[in-house]
Amino acid sequence: MNFQEYNDYIQSILSKDPSSQTPPYNQEDYYKYTKLNASRMKRWLKTGVIHPELQSALAQIQSPQQWIVITEPWCGDAAHSVPFMQLAASQNPHITLSFELRDSEPYRILSYLTGKSKSIPKLIIQDASGNDLAVWGPRPAECQAIYDKLIEEKADFETIITQLQNWYNENEGKDIQLEIAGKLTSITPVNTVQNP
Repeated sequence: MNFQEYNDYIQSILSKDPSSQTPPYNQEDYYKYTKLNASRMKRWLKTGVIHPELQSALAQIQSPQQWIVITEPWCGDAAHSVPFMQLAASQNPHITLSFELRDSEPYRILSYLTGKSKSIPKLIIQDASGNDLAVWGPRPAECQAIYDKLIEEKADFETIITQLQNWYNENEGKDIQLEIAGKLTSITPVNTVQNP
């Protein structure tokens, strides 16, 4: 799916009553998360600003890249990250951005586990031949450290999501952009002739 198709998929979920949905959106919580996430994505797409460091890294891309995002509409982390991936990809015509659902075919997430977990979102950056150049996700490092600490402390689910949402709101997409910029600058340019 492209970004518009992914957005349309989210809206198709929200246009139906939860009782008429297929799992997991027939559960009130998942429906509620999806509605919140749609609002968060819309906000970041409207207010998000590309960080100069990411802008610079994007400008260096001179050959085709395929960015594949593995996500789900109910994922709170994705709601704060996906808009910045979309904004970034739109800066360079060499980048093609597509979206895959974690829990649907081709189940690509099984090749990109975080430890043993199918954590999302995951951004996979490939060259034109489908070779992996870089992988990012599921969260910026500082946010992941907060999550890991809360899990270690056996915090309840509501505490975890509240603290992570607060972090994302305060960070305003800065860390995800800097981390993606770091991934891009670490990629050796494809088909580059180096002087002896």
